[in-house]
Parts: sequence; C-alpha cells; structure tokens
Amino acid sequence: MSTKRKTYSADYKAKLVLEVLEGEKTLNEIASKYEVLPVSVKSWKNQYMANMSLAFDKSAVVKEYKEQIETLTKEKDATSKKLGEVIVERDFVVGKLKSLVSSKSRKKLLETGLELSQNKQLRLLSVSKSSNYYKAVVPFSSDTDQKILNLIDKIYTKYPYYGHRRVHKLLGRLGFVIGRKRVGSAMKKMAIVALYPKPKTTIANKEHKKYPYLLKQFKNDKNQVVIDKPNQVWSTDITYIKLDKGFVYLAAVIDWNTKKILSWKLSNMMDVSLTTSVLKEALEKYDKPEIFNTDQGSQYTAREHIKILVDNNISISMDGKGRATDNIVIERFWRSLKYEDVYPQSYTSIKEARTGIGKYINIYNTQRLHQSLDYATPDEIYFKGENNQVFKDSDLLLDVAS
Repeated sequence: MSTKRKTYSADYKAKLVLEVLEGEKTLNEIASKYEVLPVSVKSWKNQYMANMSLAFDKSAVVKEYKEQIETLTKEKDATSKKLGEVIVERDFVVGKLKSLVSSKSRKKLLETGLELSQNKQLRLLSVSKSSNYYKAVVPFSSDTDQKILNLIDKIYTKYPYYGHRRVHKLLGRLGFVIGRKRVGSAMKKMAIVALYPKPKTTIANKEHKKYPYLLKQFKNDKNQVVIDKPNQVWSTDITYIKLDKGFVYLAAVIDWNTKKILSWKLSNMMDVSLTTSVLKEALEKYDKPEIFNTDQGSQYTAREHIKILVDNNISISMDGKGRATDNIVIERFWRSLKYEDVYPQSYTSIKEARTGIGKYINIYNTQRLHQSLDYATPDEIYFKGENNQVFKDSDLLLDVAS
C-alpha cells in the first residue's frame, strides 16, 4: 500500500525558511522539529533566496504570468497533436499489459527508441520513477552517524594528510563499522580533503570558470609561499563545526602575511550566501587585497562571489586540484581553533558556538602570540605603523594579571 506524499503550503515553507535564516538552530534541528527532510528545507531556502526580489518588482511577476498564459494557449492549440500521442500510448499499453506479472517484470518492459519517453512508459506501466531510478542511501542523521561525523572531524584535524581510506581504517580500529565509500561521502559533506596531491578530488561545478593559482610567484627555495606585507594576499575557506545536536559551517577570511582573521560567519548551511557575506564584511572593514585565494569549490566559483572580486579589481587565485596545502594558512587556523577552543568547549548550540568562537577569534587576533610572527600578535603586525593600533605588553597581559 502506497503512502500519500505530503504537501506543504507556501506559508509553511516560508516559516521554516525564516527559521533557517535566523541562524539559531542547525539544519538538522529545524528539519527534525517540523518532521521534514533536511534536503527539502535547503531546497526551499534556495528557492526563497532566488525569488525574494519579486516582492519588490510586481511587474516581473505579471510578465511571468502573461508568458505562462501564452504558453498554455499554444498548448491548447496543439490538442490535436496530443491526441495522436494518446493513440500511440494506447497501442503501447494494449501490446504490453497482457504479460504483466510483477513490478519487477514491468520494469523489464521498458524500451528505448520509441516515440514514448521513458517517463511516459513508467506511468503507463504503473512503475514509479523512484523504484526505477532510486538507489537507497542512508543519510547521516542518527546519533551514531553524528558521532562518526564528529570523530572524522577530529581525525582530520589531527591527521590532515589522511584521505578517506586511512580515515576508514582508523574508524574500523576504533570499533565503527562503516563502508569506505560512506566515509568518503561524509568527508565530502563536511567539505574536507586530505592535505596532499592526489589524482581525484571533489568535483567542482563544471559550468563555473576556474582561475590559476597565483601564489606560485611568492614561493622561496623551500617551496614555501612567503607574503611580506598585509593586504597582499587574503585567503578564505569553510570548515565543519560539531555541535551537541548536529553541525554548522564556519567561513572565515584571513590575511596571509599577518594571520589576522578579517571576518567570519557561522551558518547552518554551506552555500554561496555564506561565502559572499564574509567577503563583503572583510572588504567593508579593511583595505582590499591584491590577490584573493580560495579552493575550487562551487561556492567560490559561483557568479555572485566572482563578481564581488571583479568589481573590486582583485586578482583571483584558486588552489590546484587536490592541493589543500595551497591554502595552508587558513588550514592551520582551523587546526588551532578546533584544538584550542571547539573541542575543549564542546558547544551545544549555534548561539553558544557563535559567542565562544567570537571570543576566541578576538583573543587570536589581539592577544595570542604567534611563533611565525616572531611571537607578536596578528593585530600588532597588521596595524604596525598606524597610530594607536600597536598593542603594548601591558595591554596583552592585562587579562592574565587580573
């Protein structure tokens, strides 16, 4: 017996989307609360973002409906042609239904090279599209799956050079029964790859333009990228942050020379709005960089993200395929953040994580001494030479003394 598919009103969808945009709960929490699939909530949010401008441009809506009316009129005039298609469908059914026994048998009757599309054949044979195309994939949703995601994050942070094969083997030693392909899917979901060159990586959007890696020109004899002044190169990336109930994504922009975090944002969804918002915030607060470096992820090759850089006359640089080491500065920051803050704190909610990570980044920029900066702070190096911007030792030690 088939189950009737649930339908949701526009008001109901809007309610969920607004809760997502508030950013106080993870996508999994919202989906669980309203008993819908996370992928459905994500789809509704994307639909909302793509069409919200229509609220301020009614003429566009009217034009769209006029076009739909014209299309329907043309379809009505083509009724005679449709009748011919019905005859073909009838002949197909008469010829095939006599031998039907089971759903499995009906699937075998599908043919190619006919005037009937495969979808029409499925409908006439009473075979659902899902049963014909769908391959079962169990989502990461249970408590055990969440533990696996969190453990993969810890393994990757400690051993950033581990690919999905080594992660899979280590999980097995720790008592988790999970397939290697499923580990690969989890790492893809978490937007992480091993820090070494390899022949195959996450497939980016083929329709988006890719840009060359421009930081090769700054490599020294030891093959290390050396940037000698602030705002010469900025980098950005996204990382996975575990919570008590689900997970969120953290995006940040870092100045390569001074290691200063220029902007950051925590979100329950990993999409282009996350990456563009942190980029815009950094450009509003600081002088623009000469070069902006990212990986080849679809969020960074998207038209909206590229347009911001082009409009500001900023050179675009992208890591080579499978080379997370090309963006090593931000990778090292993720490692420091997780070992010094995220793991010890074990945040339970987005609100708590946003507050705690904000405090850590402030300390990271203003008080944390960096060995690579000759034990200075990022703010000291970034604002060096500007009035009232260089911190004194007494300022740095104020919290310790108190």
